[in-house]
Amino acid sequence: MEKTDASGQRQTMSAYLDAVESGQIMILDGATGTTLQRFGLSLDDFGGPSFEGCNEMLNVLRPDVVADVHRSFFDVGVDTTETNTFGAFPVPLAEYDIAERAYELAAAGAAIARRVTDEYIEADGRRRFVAGSMGPGTKFASLGQISYADLRDGYEIEAAGLLDGGADLLLVETQFDLLGA
Repeated sequence: MEKTDASGQRQTMSAYLDAVESGQIMILDGATGTTLQRFGLSLDDFGGPSFEGCNEMLNVLRPDVVADVHRSFFDVGVDTTETNTFGAFPVPLAEYDIAERAYELAAAGAAIARRVTDEYIEADGRRRFVAGSMGPGTKFASLGQISYADLRDGYEIEAAGLLDGGADLLLVETQFDLLGA
């Protein structure tokens, strides 16, 4: 997937792989959820009590906070920022009765990360990347809680939103089950 950022620099998955293969150490941010907790957000920031703990809602309700998280990581020197989309697919979002918003929340999370990443690239010309975060969800096919097909279909929706929103690569993370991954 190729993109051109605000400064005209081409960002691609192959550019990321080229950097890694050349021996460049790539520093990835981390602890998005923990960092968000430092902002002292209220239930209103998430859209009310029924969305408590749904960090993905911040992508549409408090994009300023999500952008500040990305900036905090770039300010300490990371090369790649993860989107705030760990649970932005229908399976975990169904627990909040918003499964149909998966694409929207994933695309919004990627767009915020893309915008901030491009700001930093434009400021100093250093290559940086957006990793679309895809977490394990809350139901596991290997435990019989969901079919593999339903899990696959949910991840496809999230991946489409992440790529359309500007992610350079997809990061399948925190999987404890190789079959689910």
